Formats: sequence, structure tokens, C-alpha cells
Amino acid sequence: MARIALHTLGCKLNFSETATLARQLVGAGHTITDWEASADVYVLNTCTVTHQAERKAHKLLRQIHRRAPHALVVVTGCYAQLRPEPIQKEPGVALVATNAQKPYLAQAIEALLRDQTPTLPNPNKESGWNFWLSSSGEGRTRAFLKVQDGCDYKCSFCTVPQARGPSRSAPPESVIEEALRLAEAGFKEIVLTGINLGDYGKPHGTPFIALLQRLEAAIPSTVRRFRLSSIEPNLLSDEILDFVANHPRWAPHFHLPLQSGSDKLLRSMRRRYRRALYENRIETIRRYFPTAGIGVDVIVGFPGETEEDFKETQRFLADLPVSYLHVFPYSERPGTPAATLPDSVPWDQRLWRSEVLRDLSHRKRRAFAESCLGKTLHTLIETDGEGLTENYLRVRVENAPAGELIAVQLTGKEEEGIFEAQRVSYSVDCGVA
Repeated sequence: MARIALHTLGCKLNFSETATLARQLVGAGHTITDWEASADVYVLNTCTVTHQAERKAHKLLRQIHRRAPHALVVVTGCYAQLRPEPIQKEPGVALVATNAQKPYLAQAIEALLRDQTPTLPNPNKESGWNFWLSSSGEGRTRAFLKVQDGCDYKCSFCTVPQARGPSRSAPPESVIEEALRLAEAGFKEIVLTGINLGDYGKPHGTPFIALLQRLEAAIPSTVRRFRLSSIEPNLLSDEILDFVANHPRWAPHFHLPLQSGSDKLLRSMRRRYRRALYENRIETIRRYFPTAGIGVDVIVGFPGETEEDFKETQRFLADLPVSYLHVFPYSERPGTPAATLPDSVPWDQRLWRSEVLRDLSHRKRRAFAESCLGKTLHTLIETDGEGLTENYLRVRVENAPAGELIAVQLTGKEEEGIFEAQRVSYSVDCGVA
């Protein structure tokens, strides 16, 4: 049996798929070891959202070849899906597998270990993209469950539809079965993830809200919390908000991609909403949940973004009652419409604008935490003394063992984005018993 090391770049879906592959390999008798350790096989799951992610993949491959020149190296993920040729040129790479081939990767690794040439099907060309139900866990308390994959949107900057295929999702019965397995394994929180989570339902036709209702009914109370990952603002319906408001296990935490506060740029990005809809969704969340955590994705330096466009985005975000920002400098992706647009923004301007909004994010996170002072929050401890509240504040609590869900109040002290909190008696503030 072989020692196999796995490393993941990119999104939570990649992490879920790597973890599922690891379980398959362990089930076949292999040992999973650390990426920095000596191994017989190294598997790199790649990302292609930015050119920095691609460069990091090449750096890791060259490091592995220098350290273990005789090991088998397998590369998969979005970069492998879109641009396999540069990867195949790296010394020591034995196999490049697309995203669509990930479900068959364990068998392919078995063949490589037997000195056989693996035969991988090409599902996206032969019979359409499949769906690979997968999940991963963090610290044995919080699990990420992939319920949806792919995207039918055609945003001008994005390669995900090519890298991940069309929107598709697991039948609710399969999702419930996997959630029950996670509950039995002892996980206390399950985070539903997808590329376009709110588009859940293709091809089987079950609406996303129906999936939430079935999970609530079927999963035992040992799972103390459910959480939604990023969801498009045009797909976050009042029906979903009403469901979360009336079911205490579902965390009042919403992450909505914005990308720009300029309607001109939103049109150029081919987004399916404008500022007015986004602002309406934020205001509606706040009506339902005064202390909800609200995260925002934003891209700066998109082609054609003038200084005034950037200031418009900056003002829009400053006025929005949101909790934190994820800021990305625009990165040209080959094959996307945006890569051919005129009026490219110089890279130094992209970086400067990113820093301005990251500073705004820090101030917003701090102000949000201060708005929660005196309120009872509930923290699921992930490692000894540290965990996440329902509204996505990371806190540190003395003498709190991993796996406990405890009531806390913030003290007002912060260090590197982690807020100190003290345990208190349970309250009805957040509806958790």
C-alpha cells in the first residue's frame, strides 16, 4: 500500500473533493500523509481563478520534483481542466485529470501504482458532466457539503462554466444521506456549498428551499448548526430568508457576491443584477436579522474601471450595512470576454484599490463586532478556545473545549481579526437552545 499526499488550492468545493478522494484512497488501504512528508504519490488539486493560483501550482510541482524526483505526481482541478498543456510539461507529472474525471481518480492512481496506464473516461464529452457528491471537515466540528456544481451564468470575467461545466446538483436524497453520515461522524455544523448554490435543483427539479426544509426535518439535533456558503444576490429569495429566520439551527450569515458598485461595470461584467437589487437584498437581510453577518465579494481594477467608478464602489460599500469584504484585484483569464476589453487598469492601481477596500473591510468588521457588544452570541468551538459565532465572527474563549456550542459575549478586545469573548448563560437572543 502507498503513502499518498494531497494538496488543495482554491475553493471549498476543491477541498471537499480532495477530502472525498482521500477517503476513497484510505478505503483502498493507502495511507494519507502530509504534503511536506515523503510520499509515493502526490496529488495536487488546482485552481485557475487568478494567474497567481496557476503560478503557485507550478511552484508546488517543481518543489515536489526536486524533493521526490521518483514519486508519482497527479494533477487535477480547474487549471488542469482548462490548461493541461503547461502542467504536462512539468517534470515528474505522471497524470493530468480534468474536473470531470475526479470521480475516477482513485482508480487511476491504483493503476499508476501497478505500473499500468490509467484509462480515464471523459464524461463532459461523452455523456455530459456528472455530479460528484463530496464533503470535507474542519477540525472534526465543521463540515462542508457540496450540493451543487457548475454554473450557467456567463459573467465576462469568469472561467468557471468552462472549468466546472453547467449547473447541476445532487438529488436531495443523496444530500441527506451524506449529511447523516457527517452527523454520525460527529460534526456539529454543516455548511452547504456550491459554485452557484442558489441555482440548486438542476436536473432533478427540487427547489433549493425544498432541500433546506428536508435537511431540517431529516438531520438529528446533534448537528447544532447549518450554514449557507456564498449565494448570488438575485437568488437569495425572501422565502429563504424567512426559512432561516424561523429555524434556529440555520445561521444568520450570508455571503453575497457584489463585484462592483458601478452599474456600468456590472453590465460589462454581465452580472444578473444591478446596485438597486443588491441594496434591496442587504436591507431585507437586515430587517430579518439585525446582527446577521454579511460578507461581500468585490473585484477592483476591472477593464474600464475609472477612478470615479472605483470611488462609486467605495462609497456604495461604505454605506452598506455589511460585515466584511473579500477583495480581489481583477486577473485576466484567457478565453474570457473581459480579457479582450479595452482600457486595462494598471496592475499597481489594482493593488492600491485592493488595499483601500481591505482597509474598509477591517473597519467594517470591527464596527460590526462593536455593534454586537452586550448581545449573546453562540460559538461553535472548532479548536480549543477558538470558534465561529453564528454571524461569522471568529472568537477566542478561555477553557472552551472543541466541539461545544456555547453562549458568549464579546469583550471588545481584538487581535488579528479574532475577538475575545467570555462564556455566559444561554439566552434567547439568537434562538439556540
